[in-house]
Amino acid sequence: MPVILLIRHGENDYVKKKRLAGRKDGVHLNEKGRAQAQLLAEKLAGAPIKAVYSSPLDRTMETAKPIAKALGLKVIPRPGLLETDIGKWQGKKLKKLGKKKIWQAVQHAPSLVRFPEGESFSETQQRMCCEIEAICAEHEPQDLIACVGHSDPIKLAVAYYLGLPLDMFQRLTVAPASITALYLGDSSSRLLTLNYDLSLTFSKP
Repeated sequence: MPVILLIRHGENDYVKKKRLAGRKDGVHLNEKGRAQAQLLAEKLAGAPIKAVYSSPLDRTMETAKPIAKALGLKVIPRPGLLETDIGKWQGKKLKKLGKKKIWQAVQHAPSLVRFPEGESFSETQQRMCCEIEAICAEHEPQDLIACVGHSDPIKLAVAYYLGLPLDMFQRLTVAPASITALYLGDSSSRLLTLNYDLSLTFSKP
């Protein structure tokens, strides 16, 4: 099966202000996020990517479009790559949510959690992995493909393909505009890159 690049969308003001955007419409990349998307496009311009897929939300499409343009491709929206449906938590501040009793379960026992009027983490994981499998089935084994999505669904997919228990997925980190690469073989899967962050810099002492 193909190598798949799982790319998290760039920064938006909800990320910056530590609020959960969920599936909210009209959440666009901010100035930093647009710069991150352009940096991704420049980095991937020479890659032999056969297709660019994206969650249909604004922030993911705005990240995917520069990448696709650099490759001479069109973005293909895939609803299966959507962010977790967080129901009533949509738009809420993390600081406020962190005071709720259920927050500890979100962080340490996510397999037990269903968001109020939304999805469970296990449902998100199943949806995301089924979508990845469906996309891969449309390509040749040697193909390289890109999917632009969201932090938790990407982490949940990585956990599944590595055989990690769902309750450990929060130990993974997927930063805005980072690239995670998976090889999905017929009998095994391999994590090639996790959270490759193009903007990572170190200041001199």
